[in-house]
Amino acid sequence: MSISAKYDPSEVENKRYKEWMDKGFFSSKPNPEKEPYTILIPPPNVTGVLHMGHMLNNTIQDVLIRKARMEGKEACWVPGTDHASIATEAKVVNLLREKGITKADLTREEFLAHAFEWKEKYGGIILNQLQRLGASCDWDRTFFTMDEKNSKAVVDVFISYFNKGYIYRDYKMVNWDPQAQTTISNEEVIYKDVDAALYYVEYQVEGSDEKITIATTRPETILGDSAICINPEDERYTHLKGKRAIVPLVNRSIPIIEDEYVDIEFGTGCLKVTPAHDTNDYDLGQKHNLETIDILNDDATLNEAAQFFVGQSREEARKNITKQLKEEGPLVKTESLRHNVGFSERNPDTVIEPKLSLQWFVDMQKLVGPALDNVMNDNIQFFPDKFKNTYKHWLENIKDWPISRQLWWGQQIPAYYYGEDGVAVGKTKEEALAMAIKDTGNAALTLDDLRQDEDVVDTWFSSALLPISVFDGFENPDNEEYKYYYPTQVLVTGWDIIFFWVARMILSGYEFGKDKPFEKVYFTGMVRDLKRRKMSKSLGNSPDALGLIDQYGADGVRVGMLLSAAAGNDLLFDEKLCEQGRNFSNKIWNAFRLIKSWEIKDQPQEASAATANKWFNNRVNQVLEELDDLFTKFRLSEALMSTYKLIWDDFCSWYLEMIKPKYGEAIDQQSYDEAIGHIEKMMRIIHPFMPFLSEEIWHNIKEREENDYLIVAEWPKVESFDTDYIKQIANVFDAISNVRNTRNTYGISPKEALALKIKSTDYSALENEFAVITKLANVSSIDETSTKEDNAESFIIDRDEYFVLLGDHANADDQKEEVEAEIKRLKGFIFGIDKKLSNEKFVNNAPEQVVAMEQKKKADAEAKIAMLEAKL
Repeated sequence: MSISAKYDPSEVENKRYKEWMDKGFFSSKPNPEKEPYTILIPPPNVTGVLHMGHMLNNTIQDVLIRKARMEGKEACWVPGTDHASIATEAKVVNLLREKGITKADLTREEFLAHAFEWKEKYGGIILNQLQRLGASCDWDRTFFTMDEKNSKAVVDVFISYFNKGYIYRDYKMVNWDPQAQTTISNEEVIYKDVDAALYYVEYQVEGSDEKITIATTRPETILGDSAICINPEDERYTHLKGKRAIVPLVNRSIPIIEDEYVDIEFGTGCLKVTPAHDTNDYDLGQKHNLETIDILNDDATLNEAAQFFVGQSREEARKNITKQLKEEGPLVKTESLRHNVGFSERNPDTVIEPKLSLQWFVDMQKLVGPALDNVMNDNIQFFPDKFKNTYKHWLENIKDWPISRQLWWGQQIPAYYYGEDGVAVGKTKEEALAMAIKDTGNAALTLDDLRQDEDVVDTWFSSALLPISVFDGFENPDNEEYKYYYPTQVLVTGWDIIFFWVARMILSGYEFGKDKPFEKVYFTGMVRDLKRRKMSKSLGNSPDALGLIDQYGADGVRVGMLLSAAAGNDLLFDEKLCEQGRNFSNKIWNAFRLIKSWEIKDQPQEASAATANKWFNNRVNQVLEELDDLFTKFRLSEALMSTYKLIWDDFCSWYLEMIKPKYGEAIDQQSYDEAIGHIEKMMRIIHPFMPFLSEEIWHNIKEREENDYLIVAEWPKVESFDTDYIKQIANVFDAISNVRNTRNTYGISPKEALALKIKSTDYSALENEFAVITKLANVSSIDETSTKEDNAESFIIDRDEYFVLLGDHANADDQKEEVEAEIKRLKGFIFGIDKKLSNEKFVNNAPEQVVAMEQKKKADAEAKIAMLEAKL
């Protein structure tokens, strides 16, 4: 079997992925003999293409699902896409505009035909791209949030909520996206600090020469003012109680009211009240029975009620009203201001407009109980658990959820209107008619009397049902798949959608699934650049994800991202990490090729090789135990690093050196077989992280039977290991490193053998490993000594002191100078550590193991200083 001189991911990845697919290794069916392990993919938008966040999130899911598959569990990773109402409708509208067609020219059915045509052409791009990453999803289960099964579930849930009184329709102040011309939820509003102006405008007090000044950031809304509000405790304005003021330009008389809501310290202490265009103003309007004057159209242009600047945008009207107020005198002054402004999450450049609108709402207070309790009591576990507090705060302060969206792309609300204010719901128009007749007692009602609500439900309303709906748990709750796969085992998602999606799935799970939707939630961080900026197209700091795979291989990119992806913490992406991942792939490949290149002879095993095998067996099992613990805690970055060190440091740097035959000589059969056995075990361990490379090596080790693939091989079981022996061999490696350092210090050739003496409390215990020291450090002799040796470089390991005899290589003056320089360096090193350990912020916030490592570094440095001072 010939092995390529160089590992080429481009040749391997498509070949191996096709084999996995063709053999059905990703497919899953309920199996009572196996424990289920189910993951539901956070469905990317059909408008999406693979970006760094997807790369991180789906790599983590694939690592978990591949390990579970190897552990003999029935691994089921369900993929799919979200219809993304606002984003997709915007795409289709823009596409139609390029063809000279406007949405208004089409019927709903015609528009949806165009939308589905677009979805079929472009909607699966991102799922195909995930295959390049190695995602081992059960592609036969691919769902779409607007497919028949999920759409039926949305209708069922809407009707259930309506019949229970959990859904209602009302005029309320909502967040309005003027570009998409739809309402959005509070969670879809992104607040940003922006530079603005604070405008001071005078209002004439009616029937007097007195004027009252207000401060506003939105002078265009003056045209919709209904009152001036002052704080009853503000002595500056108590004389105005019960009086009226005149709104500039429109000359409308409005009342001056009192309310504790007004902040005496902000601006002038006087507040203009515009109930139609500010949430707090709306509450004041309701409380004081004020007129509501809506001056904006759905596209945020001024309407006839404004009287001035009709048809102009908010921004244009702001400039013009400022100019006119200045010319006519009411504008007193303008100040610079930096304040928080809400933007649309779907249209990041669009400022949200508070708007009074008739919408459908879910009464969230009626649903939160089980969802809150079962996270706080760890029935559903969060990793890291710090997000429990975030979740708790949101649920305890939850607002009713506006679920209607003024769009056509999505699941149309199953509500039908009749008469002046009649409303009925039903899976069909016929069902709604039966409800209407029952509610009214009017048997004369017909289908023609009913008209369906034009709106669709919020995208998150449908995706909140996925853990149940993908397994057909609404239509057929007794079906085999739903009973086997639900609840799922783990959800992997970004912390930024903890409210959008995670909380709402939990709410839906307890309401309709009668159980939690998943057992554990693993929150990933955000992928940011080295300047800690969120990656985005607009900033130009988001690399081409597929380009990275082309350059470094899928395994290289997976390793590069995972190495710095601590749970819940943001990942500062550096392309060098992917290069490191590619180098790791090459290191493994070259180590494997080296072993396969050795000639084999039937000869006795060397003592150093026997030690190597015994030590590495212990070390592998130690790492396997670490991995089981780290996977349980979802500390995947640390799990990969442990595996990385096992292969790079332990296997490649030490094990291979211990067994490697001399140049031109052969290796014994036992050592070769043991080395191949270790390679096989390491490929099992690394497979979840690096599936393509590991599978390729697996098939290059030997001829395999038809279905003998690593992807379905058994995960290694932890066997007993001797930590004392591992520590003993670590001391041997330390001794070898010190001898090598001595050579470097004195410029002694590696080919020149050196004598070594050891002053030990238990010399006989060290003798078993002398063969390793002799081979790897090129030592001519090892002897015991009871005194310090002159003309020797010494070092201490545990309680044993080693002396490398220098002979003609030593110079006392040079040694003294070097020792003094080293002491000075070590004291500076300790000073730096002390500075870090005296920093309370570092000690309190850093992980315990990090602080412990710093303390160990200090202790080691102090011990070395003591040894060097004794040497002086």
